[in-house]
Amino acid sequence: MSFPLPEPMRLALAAAADAAGRGEVPVGAVVTRGAEIVAVASNRMRAIGDPTAHAEMEAIRAALATLGTGRLDGCDLWVTLEPCAMCAGAIAHVRIDRIYYGAADAKGGAVAHGPCFFTQPTCHHRPEIYAGLGESEAAAMLKAFFAARR
Repeated sequence: MSFPLPEPMRLALAAAADAAGRGEVPVGAVVTRGAEIVAVASNRMRAIGDPTAHAEMEAIRAALATLGTGRLDGCDLWVTLEPCAMCAGAIAHVRIDRIYYGAADAKGGAVAHGPCFFTQPTCHHRPEIYAGLGESEAAAMLKAFFAARR
């Protein structure tokens, strides 16, 4: 049985599709606090010439600005692709409560793959992790994006 995707993941997928339309790798992210949508973002690395402008980083920056705080305690992150090590570090530093991600990233992911960032003894904050929400949609978008460029 298939269940409808939660609204934040649908918004993240829409942001990823928007990124693809701009020639960016299609990754979208949403920060929520309870039922409130705090920030929606997508990859902007090419647009602004900044390799740190991953969807997660952009969503975190926007959420911090919106909430006027230096941490995101009580907030969740919804992202279409497993976060990399850079993003995982930022997630730990801002104290995100939960991460919901779609597609796994065996090559660049750092949550369930690679360094498994949140299992390291040097990681001081470990969010709850929920993988696979919107996985097929996110993976299909990524595959189509890269297939068109090869």
